[in-house]
Amino acid sequence: MTTEPRTGGHSTPDPTADALVLPDCGISRRSFVQWLGAGLLISVGAGPALAQRSGGRGGGGARSVSARVHLGQDGRITVLSGKVEMGQGARAELSQAAAEELRLAVGQVTMILADTSVVPDDGTTAGSRTTPATVPAVRQACAAARQLLVELACRRFGVQPGEVVVRDGQIAHAASQRTATYADLAQAGETAKAFERAIPAEIELTPVQAWRVLGTSVPRPNGRDLVMGTHAFPSDVRRPGMLYGKVLRPPSYGARLSSVDLAVAQALPGVVAVRDGEFAGVAAPTSLRAREALAALATTARWEELPQPSSSEIYDYLRQRAQGGVPANPFTAELAAAQQVLRQTYRVPYVQHAPLEPRAAVAEWEGDRLTVWTGTQSPFGYHRELARAFQLSEDNVRVMVPDFGSGFGGKHSGEAAIEAARLARAAGRPVSLTWTRAEEFTWAYFRPAAAIDIEATLDATGRLTSWYFLNLNSGGAAVDTPYRAGAARSRFIASNSPLRQGSYRTLAATANNFARESFMDELALAAGVDPLDFRLAHLEHPRLRAVLEAAAQRFGWRERVTARQPSLGVGLACGTEKGSYVAACAEVTIDSVTQQIAVRRVCEVFECGAILNPANLRAQVQSCIVMGLGPALREEMRFAHGKMLNASFAQYRVPRFSDLPELDLHLLARPDLPAAGGGETPIIAIAPAIANAVAHATGTRVRQMPIRLPEAPTA
Repeated sequence: MTTEPRTGGHSTPDPTADALVLPDCGISRRSFVQWLGAGLLISVGAGPALAQRSGGRGGGGARSVSARVHLGQDGRITVLSGKVEMGQGARAELSQAAAEELRLAVGQVTMILADTSVVPDDGTTAGSRTTPATVPAVRQACAAARQLLVELACRRFGVQPGEVVVRDGQIAHAASQRTATYADLAQAGETAKAFERAIPAEIELTPVQAWRVLGTSVPRPNGRDLVMGTHAFPSDVRRPGMLYGKVLRPPSYGARLSSVDLAVAQALPGVVAVRDGEFAGVAAPTSLRAREALAALATTARWEELPQPSSSEIYDYLRQRAQGGVPANPFTAELAAAQQVLRQTYRVPYVQHAPLEPRAAVAEWEGDRLTVWTGTQSPFGYHRELARAFQLSEDNVRVMVPDFGSGFGGKHSGEAAIEAARLARAAGRPVSLTWTRAEEFTWAYFRPAAAIDIEATLDATGRLTSWYFLNLNSGGAAVDTPYRAGAARSRFIASNSPLRQGSYRTLAATANNFARESFMDELALAAGVDPLDFRLAHLEHPRLRAVLEAAAQRFGWRERVTARQPSLGVGLACGTEKGSYVAACAEVTIDSVTQQIAVRRVCEVFECGAILNPANLRAQVQSCIVMGLGPALREEMRFAHGKMLNASFAQYRVPRFSDLPELDLHLLARPDLPAAGGGETPIIAIAPAIANAVAHATGTRVRQMPIRLPEAPTA
């Protein structure tokens, strides 16, 4: 069999791209397929429990072809995945993967994402796992579907698979001039049975050199809907008879609800008020009425508040509560024999994810069946969480995730969905709940704060002889050094955080890379060696060396680092995480009066193996740099007495357009290597590159994020 992929191109608007917001929340899996168009989704009789049992944790959530691929009678392909689209480009990339193996244009593929009653469990959309895990799973299923269709066509033609060509959804036998389209084959009864087969563990995929769709810059299939404002985000979902919900929040962290009078809220027309233990809230016909009811409820609430630490003392607090204590450096012999010993501590504060769309959910009950529309990175995680919270069979819970407004690691937990479901059950009607920005800043979980201790030794030649790295509280992602460091040990020690903390873009790798790459510059200074040369002298990993050397060359490092100018500095940093590699060079200027730092130029080189969608990957790298600028220069949560002091965008300033530097980005293609995810690792180099540039410009080392210089004394 010879196959000829079709070149991908701009797809037409997909009328089913937003179809997760269905007109009938009680729709069955079988009805769902009929709504799509009759075809071959053989697993339609299975409930959500089957999807969960069939795998997950990244990409292998479908075992049979029919669990992943639906072939309509019109020949249109629908591909199912448990991944979500939150702006990172999964919808386009997965569509490309399917189109590549099925020999179709991208516009001929419809992606259905994150409906737990329909799609396989592909795990949480996190950890940069969609590209290395789910894309191959989709390709395998679609390659298996193509192979099955070829076999059926060849039996019809009476020829061998090697004698036909697959192109544009059509299987052709040139010698006899016979053809069979996918639509022709979909109407054959034997096709349905064929799609029940398991996806072969070993199936030949299209090699990189033969890609026609993958490797091209395909835009979001539903991009027009997003631009024109017709896409329904979770906060846009509307249901018949729907009410609007609000939740009574404590006045401070750890406060316990002693009493509340529901009657004052229930006296307002159409308002339902509920208390269930520590939970209290209202639902009303309009969002305005809900806010009024909540305000009335709050006047009657009585709370027991507890002492809480402040952000000004958080690092001592975490150190004192390190689980098992803070262990000492075990390399006593190296310390005693060293020519030089360097010890430093770096600090990283709590920051918020600040997603474009705050947490939102619509919940609807039908008897003991619960349907929730929400924005989450973990649809099946929410599914299980809801089932536990309400003691339901998992078959009686359905979670649907329309494409939503970003997560950045911050939408893994299901509190908003559970709150909406509690209010909906009490009201007996659907309830929409959207958190305010202040709620998002206060009650969503945070990127963990960290205190990071590093101790290293140098011999008389400037060579590293020992390395001891200790992260307190924030995590072990990228905690190990990529450098040759003699006796080396890197550790993460958990602490008892006073704030709720969780995942963030690259987890703790932002903190660990900031500390390590800042310290590498300090070691280079102590050794009297250029920071680039010091790194290269201790760096053996060829992929990390490649991005570092490429970034330094593109930036003109050797010329810039020696051409000193007042109030101008340059710095570099590199790192690896999630199977990908990054290096960045930054140029900063310092205002001599205010000591304000301005990042003027960033050159970043990123390598993640084979590139599936160049434009989307470039956008991911850009977004990582922009997001990384915030915590590097300004973002930090300030709190005291259990209350957030900067819970608004006016007080918590994320990067603005005026903050953006000139960007020189280079994607280092490695088609000889498997593709890794690109949505996280590019963030880890920007903060240390800036810190190193500030030290180069001023001679002052800042060991804490945000990177701030003390104001110059006034005359």
